[in-house]
Amino acid sequence: MAKATEKNTKWSALVSFVREAKAELKKVTWPTRKQMWYWTLIVIVFTLCVSLYLGIIDFVLAWLFSALLG
Repeated sequence: MAKATEKNTKWSALVSFVREAKAELKKVTWPTRKQMWYWTLIVIVFTLCVSLYLGIIDFVLAWLFSALLG
């Protein structure tokens, strides 16, 4: 009997969690399609800039070490 009660308690806790999560998601202010495109482009441009910067630093350091150890 104790296992059945424990099982019911766990099940009701899970159901309660799902209901509360659903209620919280209804409160969220979701971004518009235009905002999503804007922020996506910002992330892509930032990623490209950082990649370019790190690539240049890598190239310069590789050239420098090969010239020094040459």
